[in-house]
Amino acid sequence: MSDTKPKVVLAYSGGLDTSVILKWLCEKGFDVIAFCANVGQFEEDFSAIKTKAVTCGASKCVVTDLRAEYVKDYVFEAIKSNAIYESRYLLGTSIARPCISKEMIRIATEEGAQYIAHGATGKGNDQVRFEMCAQALSPKIQAIAPWRDAEFIESFKGRKDLLAYCTKHSIPVDAKPKANYSIDENLFHTSYESGMLEDAMCGPVESMFKMTTSPKDAPEQAETIRIEFKKGVPIKITNTTDGTEHTDPLDLFLYCNHIAGKHGIGRIDIVENRFVGIKSRGVYETPGGTLLREAHLDIEGICMDREVKRISEMLSAEFARLCYNGFWFAPEMELVRNSIDFSQRDVEGVVQMELYKGNIIITGRESVKSLYNADLASMDIEGGGEAFDYNPADAQGFIRINSVRLKTYAALRAKFGEE
Repeated sequence: MSDTKPKVVLAYSGGLDTSVILKWLCEKGFDVIAFCANVGQFEEDFSAIKTKAVTCGASKCVVTDLRAEYVKDYVFEAIKSNAIYESRYLLGTSIARPCISKEMIRIATEEGAQYIAHGATGKGNDQVRFEMCAQALSPKIQAIAPWRDAEFIESFKGRKDLLAYCTKHSIPVDAKPKANYSIDENLFHTSYESGMLEDAMCGPVESMFKMTTSPKDAPEQAETIRIEFKKGVPIKITNTTDGTEHTDPLDLFLYCNHIAGKHGIGRIDIVENRFVGIKSRGVYETPGGTLLREAHLDIEGICMDREVKRISEMLSAEFARLCYNGFWFAPEMELVRNSIDFSQRDVEGVVQMELYKGNIIITGRESVKSLYNADLASMDIEGGGEAFDYNPADAQGFIRINSVRLKTYAALRAKFGEE
């Protein structure tokens, strides 16, 4: 009879919950391989996390720097699609989960692990995202979710029980007082929820913010930047005020975070609808993402055909829904992303904007693939200029044809005495 322990790859943050889960899994007879993804967490000490994981009983701790991949293959995909959930949320947590899950499955395959585990709660979206992505990438993998396990929940009814378990098993605990809210962060955004924020009328405190200056305290002097796109993807940022330039995708995005955050751009406070059916209040800061999305929307305005734009807006909404709900690796998402790629083939050029106290003020744009024609649009030139045969008188027939159905509908309402 083999004494080999079943292997599990645990998504490990080094925090209280996942440290307790790690030890609990060891007690249950698992060989635990801790995995920590570097997706740009603020001032994270990954060496300390590795040490703590092994101290808690992990056979090893793998830390993978996913920042460049995350920006290129996930963040820029969201920017390219203008993705926004329920017209407000830029998907900062949602977009990171498939990136983390993909690496988690790679490690599980390499290590011969039959299980993955995570510390997501049974009320949130992340349990769905992690497990749906994992199942899509490795159909035979099994997930362990302690916060859905009856025995685990019975043993740990709150923070007090978790701390008592840490004391019993000599698990190091951060001595700093715990904030009265939870934080999830990566280089795309920082989110704050739970605790005091569960009161929808309790405003966020200024001290919580990590990525953005308050617009009230932002510089009195605006800065001008230019962002260049090719096939819908940002390829260069230039600060014309001080001459700074970046073209590497990771450096470009980190600078977007810096310059937008400096000017107080990218904060929102919302109530959203979770996939599991619960409404959730969240406070988010997404400085670079907010900046790039505004620039991308503007360059599309000059490059993209009207009907392609109409359809791409529907694709954008579907991209956001699928990403938020955990369907990144689903066939329908593959269809949406390929369609968006096609829509972006002529989206290139430069957008110029000023940043000032929470505002993005677009001041100009240019493109070699522009569909905008000044002569055609001009109110001072009759017709379409030399390049276009446009007769304003043709609009009369255009209006008549388009109003036929409106007249028919109005006649029907009048027939039955309705307004």
